[in-house]
Amino acid sequence: MHTYGTARINKEGHLEIGGMDVVSLAEHYGTPLYIYDVALIRQRARAFKQTFEQLGVTAQVAYASKAFSAIGMVQLANQEGLSLDVVSAGELYTAMKAGFPAERIHFHGNNKSREELIMALEQQIGCVVVDNFYELELLEALCNDRGEQMNILLRVTPGIEAHTHDYILTGQEDSKFGFDLNNGQAEEALKKALEMKRVKLLGLHCHIGSQIFETTGFTLAADKVIQKLADWKNRFQFEAKVLNLGGGFGIRYTEEDKPLEPAKYVEEIIKEVQLKTTELNLAMPEIWIEPGRSLVGDAGVTLYSIGSEKDVPEVRKYLAIDGGMNDNIRPALYNAKYEAVLANRVNDPVEETVSIAGKCCESGDMLIWDLPLPKAKPGDLLAVFCTGAYGYSMANNYNRIPRPPVIFVENNQAELVIRRESYDDLVKLDLPLNVTVKQ
Repeated sequence: MHTYGTARINKEGHLEIGGMDVVSLAEHYGTPLYIYDVALIRQRARAFKQTFEQLGVTAQVAYASKAFSAIGMVQLANQEGLSLDVVSAGELYTAMKAGFPAERIHFHGNNKSREELIMALEQQIGCVVVDNFYELELLEALCNDRGEQMNILLRVTPGIEAHTHDYILTGQEDSKFGFDLNNGQAEEALKKALEMKRVKLLGLHCHIGSQIFETTGFTLAADKVIQKLADWKNRFQFEAKVLNLGGGFGIRYTEEDKPLEPAKYVEEIIKEVQLKTTELNLAMPEIWIEPGRSLVGDAGVTLYSIGSEKDVPEVRKYLAIDGGMNDNIRPALYNAKYEAVLANRVNDPVEETVSIAGKCCESGDMLIWDLPLPKAKPGDLLAVFCTGAYGYSMANNYNRIPRPPVIFVENNQAELVIRRESYDDLVKLDLPLNVTVKQ
């Protein structure tokens, strides 16, 4: 078993996280159950922040809350001195309910509504990352109407895509996000923004991909953006105060994954930005990054109970769990891979290879294919690792299955941060028909 954070095997042979036996947690909270290792989240947050501090670089480390947004998680991010990315009014509302400082909130998204932008202005958030011309003009008009100002970054697409170990250089980025850096769109947006009275352009933002295990893509993107900034300084006397290089830092889901330590990503990004800005006679901008998955992904474990089995001779053995694509849609959506153990019998020898099926009425509701396990029986607990990002945040009520609860564990204590949905919760928005149809 590859261990994450505070996870260990106790003397009973049970998985333990944050000093809490997961068998006891299952008895108390039921299954399915999301468990977060708070100490690991804190460790990751501090690793990113401390690297900037040690290198003497002014920075903001913003938690990308789309990975997992909840009042408790936002409060934890605030405890660690992080900034916060939101991509909807719902995420912004969650942040405000959590008491998060508005000046450290950045609002992203490719189609922010008028109502969302008004909410951002009402809450006086720190920055809007502007994605397109429509939004730029709408934000200026709203600021004019209200007699207010708003800090902005322009999101640009530098023509670099990065995923895992691969990066791709493209001419015109085919993306729904941002202003293209290569075809003149970004420059046109810059000129429009500089002419506006109510929006204050702080700098540029780019995001090149996700689950990235190398630094090459980040340094190439930094190079391209800084080259453009040097050109804009000469031609428009614009010098960026902020350069946001996004997120996408990878985590380990399976043994094939070999991510870098948080400090390594930060060190390489800073080194490249310092080198290029010095070379091109630019002031060193404030650096912003946006880790989401790399802060919470491997801090999360989902705990299930095993139920039925189906043995197809000489083909496959299926074990069914009490959750599935309703609490983790990633395997069905894009073939995501996970590792898992029997949490109540971690030390038992492996006896068979099974495939873990969810309980939803879809053939594609498969969580893990070909998982080596001890001989499992109904009631055994299956712990699936690295489900902290895009698990609960993408959870759904397909088949009218209630969403599981979320607990934080730390220092031998467990705290419920999202309660289990009830059947009443499932129907609370439903309205009965008021018209009786005569037969």
